[in-house]
Amino acid sequence: MAECGYTLPVWVAAAAVAAVRELLGQPFQAQVPLLLDPEAGLEATAIPVQAAARLGPGRALATSCCDPGEVLDLTRGLQVWVEASWTDAEGEQPWLELLAGEGVGVHAASGEACLSAYARQLLESNLRPLLPDRRGLRLTLTFPEGRQRAARTSNAAFGVVDGLALIGTQALVQRSAAPDQLDQARQELARRSQEPGWSGDLVLVLGENGLDLAPQQGLPPGLLLKAGNWIGPLLVAAAEAGVRRLLLFGYQGKLIKLAGGIFHTHHHLADGRLEILAAQAAQHGCSLEQIRLLLEAASVDQAIAALAERDSALATGLQQRLAAVIEQRARAYLAKHHDAAPQLGAVLFDRSRSICACGPVGAALLEGFRA
Repeated sequence: MAECGYTLPVWVAAAAVAAVRELLGQPFQAQVPLLLDPEAGLEATAIPVQAAARLGPGRALATSCCDPGEVLDLTRGLQVWVEASWTDAEGEQPWLELLAGEGVGVHAASGEACLSAYARQLLESNLRPLLPDRRGLRLTLTFPEGRQRAARTSNAAFGVVDGLALIGTQALVQRSAAPDQLDQARQELARRSQEPGWSGDLVLVLGENGLDLAPQQGLPPGLLLKAGNWIGPLLVAAAEAGVRRLLLFGYQGKLIKLAGGIFHTHHHLADGRLEILAAQAAQHGCSLEQIRLLLEAASVDQAIAALAERDSALATGLQQRLAAVIEQRARAYLAKHHDAAPQLGAVLFDRSRSICACGPVGAALLEGFRA
């Protein structure tokens, strides 16, 4: 297995190419050549596929198996099925039509498959040269285990339902749990701190989904820095770089770990989210029955929602308490590792794509950065 493997869009593109080759009557190849960076026009890379077969006249199916390398990733071993069929590419009809099958994430509002610009570009650049004249292509994507795996993500917070989204923005997996990802963030911090007119303001954002939501909440893109899972070391790096005002912006089911003193947040390395929630609920005055309700939930969001059904004010107060405790624990962590003390706040959002809680400092920073 490669040290650093490929993102889900690459495995989808490989299966798609294998399916089209089958439609064209070409011999099956277990290694499909792909242009992974279409804009740069780099040499094609061989990507493994498992099988390809005709399903009937003008229809073929190919499969691949996602391998992200040694990186801990939700897509490891995910089966990818792509069915290809011909369409007519006449007039203004698009030559490529993408349909979301079982396990593929769709936008809740439109029902259309959710994929990044890179995923679409990868498909178009590798498939278009294979098509005969006046032929279009319809691809139906299926991830047999996609729905179950998506339940372990925060996709629903961003309006993506029914499965895994094709949100990769590059070919290689971003190693958010690896030291090189931390080094990249540190280098970016150092670069910003040397820029003329640098304000000393920073928003540490957890995950790609947070990067998507933060600008929509009025946070300037120039202040955003993806934190990955290395929250603690990045807090120290921010202080060393001279950051004066620092805002933590993330999904409540992720940032809650900081309230329990967990400052490396990858789920394979540390969890305890519901236990942390229960501990805070006890200090917030929740009853034993309410605490048991929280512990029986499948996620932080479901736990808060269940509590809100019984007492909405209590649930809201608990979320605000969490945000305040996150701020306190983050400041305490920073004080142990660095003398500088930037103004530090936290803002939490939930699966409905809404800000659900702000710490006392976080609320002030959010308004200040928006202005």
